Amino acid sequence: MPIEQIRDVVDYGVIGLLIFLSFITIAYTIERVLFYRSIRVELYRHKLQLELDLSKRLSTIASIGSNAPYIGLLGTVLAIILTFYIIGDQQDTINAGEIMKHLALALKATAAGLVVAIPATVFYNALITKVDVILAQWEIAKDEKKI
Repeated sequence: MPIEQIRDVVDYGVIGLLIFLSFITIAYTIERVLFYRSIRVELYRHKLQLELDLSKRLSTIASIGSNAPYIGLLGTVLAIILTFYIIGDQQDTINAGEIMKHLALALKATAAGLVVAIPATVFYNALITKVDVILAQWEIAKDEKKI
């Protein structure tokens, strides 16, 4: 694979994928927050149906949070391979500036993976906490109907 193609895979492929995953995370988080605000627990007769409705899309947010660092790491590995390839090609006259540019590209992929993963994990944890609160509200509403 030529050097330019590897650079494009890291720049457009890996970074682009991470940007796409960040949009999915934000969209799903907003959708869930709006759903949780509008939910009426007293309309649910079965707790399992409530749990199913509450947990929709949460596994996607969790998967993005746990896998984004690995996607960034993939970009890092590809960029490091690219850097070693350039060093191998320039054995007689190694251009330090060119090497540094490619190492910076490698770090950019790692940073992008973390920038996507950290908020996704925070959003997931906050949403799971909200799910627990809503389930507790359902239990309270159910108990109040028995009295």
